[in-house]
Amino acid sequence: MSKKAIVLLSGGLDSLTTLAIAQNDGFDCYALHVIYGQRHSSETKAARNIAKKYNLAEFREINVDMSWLKSSALTNHDMTIPEERSEGIPVTYVPARNTIMMSFAAAWAESLAISHLFLGVNAVDYSGYPDCRPEFIDAFKKMVNLGTKAAIEGTPFNIHTPLIGLTKDEIITKGCNLGVDYSMSISCYQADQNGNACGRCDSCYLRRQGFEKAGIKDPTPYQNVDN
Repeated sequence: MSKKAIVLLSGGLDSLTTLAIAQNDGFDCYALHVIYGQRHSSETKAARNIAKKYNLAEFREINVDMSWLKSSALTNHDMTIPEERSEGIPVTYVPARNTIMMSFAAAWAESLAISHLFLGVNAVDYSGYPDCRPEFIDAFKKMVNLGTKAAIEGTPFNIHTPLIGLTKDEIITKGCNLGVDYSMSISCYQADQNGNACGRCDSCYLRRQGFEKAGIKDPTPYQNVDN
């Protein structure tokens, strides 16, 4: 009997690597992409292209409008994306984003009698988001296993976060060893409609630094910096 898993697929580097890991571990993958009003709409195009290549059991997009959450520069398009690293939790943090996305993933999983969820969160080379930490993942797992019919009747959820303790260069190296084509992914917070990354936001910084440390050529098309 084949193993099945739900994978949250943003279209970014980490979610693409997580999908490749899940498939390599023998899971038939159902990928969920959430369109939440983020300014980096090129993510959706990337997720669709990845879904076509990776022979998924199913790819589903859902719209969850979070554009009215004006405290985040990712959902408030009038705010400026910082072009330097900041201390503390940055303005690109979207309130409760991972809680919401994981809840939808768990709901879909329960409806399909799937007990495995894969999430590409990272707590080492990341932007300081509180919902990327192991403590959050552990708390969510307890919550979802307390509040779902499947878990109460004896099939608890397993939440896989294979990247959570890796540096960005370790993630990239792992992905390349699995044959991942990172040119398909986009990490930039403000990429243009053609998928060209700004090269200056925090996410671009982490991505560029990761490829440099890994000693692997960065395939990302950038708007403002040399590749």
